[in-house]
Amino acid sequence: MSGIKRFGAAAVVAAMVLATAHAQQEPGPIERAGEKLDQAGRNLREGLERGLKRTGEAVRESFENTRARVNDMSVEARVYGRIHWDKMLESSPIQLTVEAQGIATLRGSVPSEEAKKRAVELAADTVGVTRVVDQLAVQAATEVVDPADRPAVAPRPRAKAAAPVTRPAPER
Repeated sequence: MSGIKRFGAAAVVAAMVLATAHAQQEPGPIERAGEKLDQAGRNLREGLERGLKRTGEAVRESFENTRARVNDMSVEARVYGRIHWDKMLESSPIQLTVEAQGIATLRGSVPSEEAKKRAVELAADTVGVTRVVDQLAVQAATEVVDPADRPAVAPRPRAKAAAPVTRPAPER
């Protein structure tokens, strides 16, 4: 009997091994549904990670752009203050713009070459300005003449007026 028991036990073990191997080869509907849910979860996680990464990059880029613009605004205020309060330039109509990376553009007119040079130097020496675009014009010197100092000018003779042209009256 011990041979039959051994044979029976071996048969049971062999049947279990075959059943397990068969179960591993062909998953049932529950296993297939579980695999699909696992894959959907992995896809969702990967999509969220990509989305969060892109959102983080967009927020960082937007922050850097905002910080650069605020810096440009403060650079513009510094340049404006320096030019506006300078005694040589206080009456000069100068327009100022500061673009990205600290590029300052000066437009308008100044009374002399010396004032133009001063405006460009003040802008260039301001913290945050990397380059100055000079579009300033020097005003032409104007001479004020007192009418009392003018020489008397003799009036020009007028041309004689021609006789008026008369037309015959229309017949009635």
